[in-house]
Amino acid sequence: MSTPKNTSTGDVVGRHEAEQEMPASMRGDVNLLATLLGQVLRESDSPGLFEDVERLRTATIAAYTDTTPEAFDRAVEVVESFTLERADEVARAFTCYFHLVNLAEEHHRVRSLRTRDLEADFPHKRGALAEAYAQLVEELGPEEASEKLQDLRFHPVFTAHPTEARRRAISTSIRRISGFLTDLESLSAAGTEAARVKGNLIEEIDTLWRTAPLRATKPTPEAEVRSVMAAFDDTLFTAVPNMYSRMDGALKGDIEAGYTEPVVPPFVRVGSWVGGDRDGNPFVTAKVTRTAAGIASEHVLRGLEQVALRVGRNLTLDGETTPASDELSTLLASLRNKDEDAAAEIAMRSPNEPHRHAMLLIARRVAATRTRNADLSYSDPEDLLSDLRIIQESLVSAGAKRQAFGTLQHLIWQVETYGFHLAELECRQHSEVHRRVLAELESGKPLSEQATEVLEVFRAISFIQDRYGKRAAGRYIVSFTTNAEDLANVYKLARAAVGPKGTPPVLDVVPLFETFDDLQAAPGVMNEIMVDPLYAARLEETGRQVEVMLGYSDSSKDVGPVAATLALYEAQQKIAQWADDNDIKLTLFHGRGGALGRGGGPANSAILAQPPHSVDGRFKLTEQGEVIFARYGDPEIAIRHMDQVAGAILQALAPSNEKRNWDAAAKYAGVAQTMEDASRAHFFELVKAPGFAPWFATVTPMEEIGMLALGSRPARRGLSVESLEDLRAIPWVFAWTQARINLAGWFGLGAALEAVGDLPILQEAYREWPLFRTMIDNVAMSLAKTDDRIASEYLALGDREDLSALVLNEMDRTRSWVTKIIGGEELLSNKPVLSRAVKLRSPYVDALSLIQLRALRALRNAPQDAETDPEVQRLLLLSVSGVAAGLQNTG
Repeated sequence: MSTPKNTSTGDVVGRHEAEQEMPASMRGDVNLLATLLGQVLRESDSPGLFEDVERLRTATIAAYTDTTPEAFDRAVEVVESFTLERADEVARAFTCYFHLVNLAEEHHRVRSLRTRDLEADFPHKRGALAEAYAQLVEELGPEEASEKLQDLRFHPVFTAHPTEARRRAISTSIRRISGFLTDLESLSAAGTEAARVKGNLIEEIDTLWRTAPLRATKPTPEAEVRSVMAAFDDTLFTAVPNMYSRMDGALKGDIEAGYTEPVVPPFVRVGSWVGGDRDGNPFVTAKVTRTAAGIASEHVLRGLEQVALRVGRNLTLDGETTPASDELSTLLASLRNKDEDAAAEIAMRSPNEPHRHAMLLIARRVAATRTRNADLSYSDPEDLLSDLRIIQESLVSAGAKRQAFGTLQHLIWQVETYGFHLAELECRQHSEVHRRVLAELESGKPLSEQATEVLEVFRAISFIQDRYGKRAAGRYIVSFTTNAEDLANVYKLARAAVGPKGTPPVLDVVPLFETFDDLQAAPGVMNEIMVDPLYAARLEETGRQVEVMLGYSDSSKDVGPVAATLALYEAQQKIAQWADDNDIKLTLFHGRGGALGRGGGPANSAILAQPPHSVDGRFKLTEQGEVIFARYGDPEIAIRHMDQVAGAILQALAPSNEKRNWDAAAKYAGVAQTMEDASRAHFFELVKAPGFAPWFATVTPMEEIGMLALGSRPARRGLSVESLEDLRAIPWVFAWTQARINLAGWFGLGAALEAVGDLPILQEAYREWPLFRTMIDNVAMSLAKTDDRIASEYLALGDREDLSALVLNEMDRTRSWVTKIIGGEELLSNKPVLSRAVKLRSPYVDALSLIQLRALRALRNAPQDAETDPEVQRLLLLSVSGVAAGLQNTG
């Protein structure tokens, strides 16, 4: 897919790409990868494929820059001229291109981050957390700022929601290509080593091209667990301690970094729903939950073992220059008694190296913990931490501070962060399921298969806690919590699972408030549950810590994105006030997705827009699908992301930030009410129109998305396409995204802004009101990825001009108001980097959208009694995967 030279079509392509003002280094990467992909396509066994790809690419770029109907029709004609086999190949080619462009962008981000680290005068070199901490010191004083820092907590929770459209094999190939690109950067372009790396690069791109882009079968929950483990193995295990170290250096100065006791606490905790979330997913059983915990523990213990060995091998400090403390001598004697043969062998190899001797024996105990050797294993992470700190304190007392606070400190941070469990496994189930099981128990009749399985889950949690520690599992989320009884039911079921003489697992029951009505009722439900004896007892055990989860997805599908955003803000205000009134240490758990219709968008700006005291130094959110690998797939990007989030969490505590949010919420309360009423009314006008649900299923690939082997979870909870109430929010968002409409992220905002009608007031709100600014910026990004002409083609499939007009008119109205509020001539005029990325992709996404439309028309126009053409269905699914790669935030 190299850019043509010295032709009229080449001029079109060149003009388009020049307009994007890519940095030279990134342009070089994109051109190299595209050129190599073009060579792969030329070498394929399909004559004319490269030329057909170029024809479509040139046509869609021309149509993107020339908005006349004729230019668009020419692109459509190119797609229609392909055979099904050729359309299949072209779709795969464009999808490969997106994978490579995404990789080039990520590679450029990493390169930019490393360059900034080397620039002494870069204004934000210290990082977001250090900048926020400095602000707290200035506003609160050093003592209170230090207390806030020590209480900091960031808790991402990985989920298996099915929005990662690419296979793991594809992701692995992309990572290898990224490695070769990094290797190439350090080599002379003319050298023999560079030629070798380029050879590896084109071979891997050829492998990417030849790898089947679609999964043949849905992944099992166990496979989903192992997929998420890749983020831990490749990135998080080492990125988190590296981040702590960088932050510590930024706060103390480079000279003190790694030489004195760290001031940065181990504030990251990782959670997981993968293998624990059974709401609507019958494939996640108690057995799967046990297996998930075992896989995670195996990964983290293996990682800790390897690090402990490396630290031990490097501690070649002689006992004369670095004598052991009395405590270390005592520890060493204990370790020798537990493992006499190994101790003797180590002593022979490392005479008079007490710190090394102890560390290597500790590594053997970690290995024994992994292999379940009861005589040698650690009982819990605290025992391991105790031993590691004895070594650290001994090193400090002997003057070896660099060794004490270097790689050994990294190991301590890893144990503090991950324990022996890696991720805190959380279970989730629907409140209605609990009610049904309790009714069965009360009836005295034989239990159904579902009831037996629900009780077995609590036994699985007990097993996990006994084997891996209390932190390994214990949070139990209740979906669609409507009253306090929904929470109390969990304790009743736990007791029933173990019988009157058994010991139930330690449970922190977390309500999930999802619908608009449930969000409104949340403070009352929390007041009511506090008097439940079992809940109250657990409250005292935790030091009055409470977690409340808020659902962004279903609330948005319930009342529309604008009303849902405002309702969520109000709910957080009221829950935070309830916590303050009842001396509760509150953590709000944000059920956010990658797409804007599910609470997506930049996390740091969202944190700063939250109501005062609702964050309070703790931020927990779900991370799923493509978001996991976008944020945590590369170490540098992961560190940058976590630093930005941590900085925002601290900055949200600054009195100036709290005052800005208080003042803005009060000043614009009337605007908010007007927007909520108007947006909800307009959203209902659409979704409550007769026949809306089947029309939605016709004009989007919603039904076909369920055929993609994205995840183990079904797309619907069980109802037919005649009802939206039970449609999961993820396919609702995904389907609108595929149709290039993105309706779930913006519909109703135009009506809301027009109802306010005062542009100067709205522009002032954009400057002063963080929640409003975040909403407008997110919608601008969502609308920038839409396309009116392509959207019209999708909407025309439904033969409902009234609904189509409602959508298109609202899209136009929203775009107009948002552009005027932001200022400038286009939606992303204030975000040039994001604008460049969207413009670079859009014509290529258009090509895949046109292919998808061709397939969708064929499926919709087929006789009802005709069998589905498998080639057409495959073409549609290929295009879905490609559009997902192009747009990136699909779910």
